Amino acid sequence: MSGGSEKKTYQAQSITVTFEARRCLHAAECVQGLPEVFDIAKRPWIQPDNATAERLAEVVRRCPSGALQYELVDGGTGAPTGPAGSPAVPPGS
Repeated sequence: MSGGSEKKTYQAQSITVTFEARRCLHAAECVQGLPEVFDIAKRPWIQPDNATAERLAEVVRRCPSGALQYELVDGGTGAPTGPAGSPAVPPGS
């Protein structure tokens, strides 16, 4: 996870994951959540074929910075929803 301004794309059969290094906060939600996919010791460091699309999407949504995003081959997309435990809808809304 080094600096850089470009967005890199990692494709699997049913999901595409993108990573934008300049947005990464190094919270390691991805590395801790799915170490068989996100391994900074390997190149490429994201290996989306090592998990199901559903599980990968779940971990990508935990990314607190939005550096990781995904697009499912069937058309679903996703970006992080904020830090774990944060409410999707503010209280009182």
